[in-house]
Amino acid sequence: MASWSAPSPSLVEYFEGQTSFQCGYCKNKLGSRSYGMWAHSMTVQDYQDLIDRGWRRSGKYVYKPVMDQTCCPQYTIRCHPLQFQPSKSHKKVLKKMLKFLAKGEISKGNCEDEPMDSTMEDAVDGDFALINKLDIKCDLKTLSSDLKGSIESEEKEKEKSIKKEGSKELIHPQSIEEKLGSGEPSHSIKVHIGPKPGKGADLSKPPCRKAREMRKERQRLKRMQQASAAALEAQGQPVCLLPKAKSNQPKSLEDLIFQSLPENASHKLEVRVVRSSPPSPQFKATFQESYQVYKRYQMVIHKDPPDKPTVSQFTRFLCSSPLEAERPANGPECGYGSFHQQYWLDGKMIAVGVLDILPYCVSSVYLYYDPDYSFLSLGVYSALREIAFTRQLHERTSQLSYYYMGFYIHSCPKMRYKGQYRPSDLLCPETYVWVPIEQCLPSLDNSKYCRFNQDPEAEDEGRSKELDRLRVFHRRSAMPYGVYKNHQEDPSEEAGVLEYANLVGQKCSERMLLFRH
Repeated sequence: MASWSAPSPSLVEYFEGQTSFQCGYCKNKLGSRSYGMWAHSMTVQDYQDLIDRGWRRSGKYVYKPVMDQTCCPQYTIRCHPLQFQPSKSHKKVLKKMLKFLAKGEISKGNCEDEPMDSTMEDAVDGDFALINKLDIKCDLKTLSSDLKGSIESEEKEKEKSIKKEGSKELIHPQSIEEKLGSGEPSHSIKVHIGPKPGKGADLSKPPCRKAREMRKERQRLKRMQQASAAALEAQGQPVCLLPKAKSNQPKSLEDLIFQSLPENASHKLEVRVVRSSPPSPQFKATFQESYQVYKRYQMVIHKDPPDKPTVSQFTRFLCSSPLEAERPANGPECGYGSFHQQYWLDGKMIAVGVLDILPYCVSSVYLYYDPDYSFLSLGVYSALREIAFTRQLHERTSQLSYYYMGFYIHSCPKMRYKGQYRPSDLLCPETYVWVPIEQCLPSLDNSKYCRFNQDPEAEDEGRSKELDRLRVFHRRSAMPYGVYKNHQEDPSEEAGVLEYANLVGQKCSERMLLFRH
């Protein structure tokens, strides 16, 4: 395992005041209002804390909507993957994919739930112009050196039966390989076909004590089996899993995704996770193919002219990231940072999900796909795969237990689909506490801007309380703001620093370095 040094402190350049640009949702010319800063570099913990205060990144530009003034308030939404159960429409999308892979069947009809093709796509038109305007050149190597000088992952899938063929491991017929970190398959996926719900049982009656005890025993055996399988796989040995007994439990998300396919399946799907920043060899090798998928997506789905989705735009928006790559011993196998989750069908890239893996969540940034495969509802399918991926990472890193879907925009009907992934929470824009979405919807039906915390006395507990402890980076040196301001002649500068401190909160203001000219 490669050694990973401790990350340098986050370095940000805050743009005082608000920025107005055309809204990607309602098309109001100057209706979208936000605060913003350029992140030259950022630790994953700082970004985790920022998105828990309503911030979001687009490339290296990090922005926070002015919730009570912007035309279409954008509420941070997170799903609980560990409790997630796919809905009927979700199952329909998964079954459609399985039918296509198995028999080449293409389902007819519309895709009403297809909007989940991105978490930010409609909002970023204004961001593109802003990022181009703020295309800040910064010698990160010099900064990193200065900063250091001035401051010292596997989801255990099951298969109905494992057949041995000499010393070879059986590869799942669907050949779906989760490729972590380096982009290479970490193992051959073993998938167990989930039981079909029992028939004839009276579901209105509670299960008898014997049934409950049997279920607990099955769960205990399953945990023992998974632990044993993980140990064997870690040693590179083949694993044989026992078939699961029938039960009345519905199929899990994993059962539906990794269902076995016939040996003569029409198509093969692979899912690879490759690090995009810093770019891994696998990311570099597939860059051009990935860009071509993005270009076609923008031209067909978003009607961009051929000259608009340039390599430069693609790189700044979806490949560049301020997040420092981190790989602590207790973290996921692939480490933390920014990744591309690539979907390969019969050796051809058809979709890419842009993800940030953070200490407590997988954060979905964007999705683009080949429009020729729109019939597969790849937006919904990828979201379900990302939820399953989060569950996989959780098995190794227990605190990583949420899936952030970007922003929920209730005032824009076509953006309400994110509320279908439940259980989920919305972030209160005033106190930054999480509130179940069911409790928020009645208020949002009455007003597009709402404070979800029902306690009128509650305040933002993470707000900035000691401005002098905020850290700045000035003349290649890091120092507390209390020291810095003693050498400044312009007292008006403090208003912008205070605005920044209140928006990022006390914790981030003490850890991140605010660049000062």
